[in-house]
Amino acid sequence: MTMNFKKIILHRLQMRMIFPFTTSFGTMQDKEFFIVEAVDTNGNRGFGESVSFPIPWYTEETVKSNKDIIEDFLIPMLREHPISHPDEVFPLFSRLRGNNMAKSAIEGAVWDLYAKQQGISLAKALGGEKQQIDVGISIGIQPTTKDLLHEIEGFLEQGYKRIKLKIKPGHDVEMLREVRKVFPDTPIMADANSAYTLADIEMLKQMDDLNLLMIEQPLQHNDIIDHAKLQKEIQTPICLDESIHSLYDAQKAIELGSCKIINIKVGRVGGLSESVRIHDYCKEHNIPVWCGGMLEAGVGRAHNVAITSLSNFTLPGDTAGSNRYWEKDIIKPEVIVEDGIIHVPAGPGIGYEVDEDALEEFRIEKLEYEM
Repeated sequence: MTMNFKKIILHRLQMRMIFPFTTSFGTMQDKEFFIVEAVDTNGNRGFGESVSFPIPWYTEETVKSNKDIIEDFLIPMLREHPISHPDEVFPLFSRLRGNNMAKSAIEGAVWDLYAKQQGISLAKALGGEKQQIDVGISIGIQPTTKDLLHEIEGFLEQGYKRIKLKIKPGHDVEMLREVRKVFPDTPIMADANSAYTLADIEMLKQMDDLNLLMIEQPLQHNDIIDHAKLQKEIQTPICLDESIHSLYDAQKAIELGSCKIINIKVGRVGGLSESVRIHDYCKEHNIPVWCGGMLEAGVGRAHNVAITSLSNFTLPGDTAGSNRYWEKDIIKPEVIVEDGIIHVPAGPGIGYEVDEDALEEFRIEKLEYEM
């Protein structure tokens, strides 16, 4: 039985984060993105969220390119090829190279709609087992170390299970040493966002003395060769992020010894189906995974909660509560963290309702496509 799509709606939103978020790429505070709504002939609605940025600094995709790919290619593909299960979306879209974030936004809405049609939670539809997940927090680069220490203290008081600190050349080892002095037992990881090369290997070796959970993506965004060389030289586990766009990438990285941990970002790998496949492969090869964040609003955050319910997501992810980023989110109830834990919703689909008033408040464009 097909899923009987009636229409796809693109809601283009612009939301301002509570604070500017700074990484080695740059600083952002205004987030522009799409909410994808898939509606079936019975009026059921599924929601997905695009996670690309207006500027192609994380991947080559942008908000504008997502719209063009969704409108010109992905929606026509769904229109021409009826599907009965969300797992059919990824191979259908694989005829197009790249554009994983555009693909994921559509596929996420299809998964949510499917779970609602079946009357089950998205977590259950994906094979999730956990009823609650541990979460950490990602802290952008702060003006001073004093500011950073204050931020860390506040989030630890809220119960977050792990602290992720953004680093870049000139803002790395000394900063981490200062943090470690104040917080000797706190689980800490460093995220480089590809800011280093093998020429920095002696500096990177110094991190071995800091008892870090991991260093995330220290080298080139598309590299697995140099990461393998680096991992042989340092004790700190390397976690790959930007290098992993598919199950194939994960397989080759593990085969080469390029990392000991993998960050699964649903948008980066093309959707939930591919995320599950990467999770399963990593589990078979004893590589722990965790769910990275892309400064999502509530819909994308709900998808992250669902995927993190799978058993091999053994490290706290970046899925902080809604109030970490937004004065007002677009779902109700908002995602809430209690003592570093998020309870996985048991209701149909993502388990949160889209706040129609908030959707309208933040919407700057609405496009409808009949199926």
